[in-house]
Amino acid sequence: MTRLTSFVGILTFASVSAFSQHSTPRNQQAKLQDSGDVNVVAKALATAAMTAFLWAAPMPLTHELHGSSYIANAVEKASGTGSRVNKDADSLLRLGLPIKNKEVRGLQETLETIKYDIGSKRKSAALDGVKKSKSYLTGKTAEKMKASCRSPSVCASLITEIDSLLDPLQASMKQSQDAFTGSEQERTALDKAYDAQQKATTFLTDLEEQMIPENYETPVPSDYSDLPRLTKRATVEMVVKKAEAGAQFDVNGVNFPEAKMTMVIDGYTAPITGGNFVDLVNKGFYTNMAIQRSDGFVVQTGDPDGKAVGYVGTPGKAIGAGPNGERLIPTEIFVRGDKGPFYESTIEDEGRGGEATILPFSAYGAMGWAREEYDVNSGSSQFFWLLFDSDLTPAGKNVLDGRYPCFGYVVEGSDFLSDIKEGDVIVSAKVTKGLENLVEPKA
Repeated sequence: MTRLTSFVGILTFASVSAFSQHSTPRNQQAKLQDSGDVNVVAKALATAAMTAFLWAAPMPLTHELHGSSYIANAVEKASGTGSRVNKDADSLLRLGLPIKNKEVRGLQETLETIKYDIGSKRKSAALDGVKKSKSYLTGKTAEKMKASCRSPSVCASLITEIDSLLDPLQASMKQSQDAFTGSEQERTALDKAYDAQQKATTFLTDLEEQMIPENYETPVPSDYSDLPRLTKRATVEMVVKKAEAGAQFDVNGVNFPEAKMTMVIDGYTAPITGGNFVDLVNKGFYTNMAIQRSDGFVVQTGDPDGKAVGYVGTPGKAIGAGPNGERLIPTEIFVRGDKGPFYESTIEDEGRGGEATILPFSAYGAMGWAREEYDVNSGSSQFFWLLFDSDLTPAGKNVLDGRYPCFGYVVEGSDFLSDIKEGDVIVSAKVTKGLENLVEPKA
């Protein structure tokens, strides 16, 4: 069983030393390395991390969004190197789109900041954000956005839709200002403002996707043409049920009979990893599979019954098969500023430690591909959802970025991950959108 064991615990997710895909028995999968095989360096790191945690205060909600991340620099730092971390999966997916229009990125930053202003009741700031957003939707700025679109007329309609939502957002924020603090009237007005903001950012996503060049595909070496590949994005829905009949999921004190999660899988950033996952979902590989690890750091699955520790299928020629016939895929890392991913290596192997990956492990429910610690070509079918909490992760300690591929995020239902336990069962896994973007392997 592949294991993602954190030798520094939830504070650092420094789990790069604990992948043992072909050696760990299934009945030991949930145990942390507590038998002396954690080395001295790891223990020192754990002590340093705990000290940092004890002296660090939780960050205010209004500082969670890192404004400088919207316009990419030549070399950006990894997601854990600053004091403010973008934890919004939808925002991270927008930032991961292969577009270069700075006007729409400015609009994105402004619209998304309004969400945090609403949540922290920074009402005047939210109203200023509405005013600033409106300025992007008219004149030369709007024309530059439309000029970047595959269909300028479609983008014109999307800009109109966004603009039409800013008036009710503004009105709701003004109503919240007039209401008594803590009153039902204030709560209702803020909820209406939040709903309008969410609808506006949905149209913003459509606007940004219109700016992706026609027939754009992330470059992938021909060596991997015999592996599944995802050219764009796909949506996957999974339904998980408790192992015990009649048991329910407890999310913030509310019970649910099943856990339903929606995930966006990104073929722009991780075409091979994403393609492999979508291919396996479409084959029914994960249906009726148990959750094999849930320890507060990650929720992990993908190890089938039997000797094989991954999907057994026709292997690619470049990577080959695992010892039990597993179809293996290479580690795939896409650093911001590069033209495409690099393969069969990590960011540290490339001498680029600390640089930012396009999709970081900075959102609760970020999806990563599991492999052995010292073999970058040992991944097959096992993946994990990361239970990330940036407020408990000291700056610079998110060591998963660039070491394991992040290939998507849970965009709906991520709260269920907190109560998905070992033995719970994925009763349904299906591709609901974007299956046409899956390219089957060439013979």
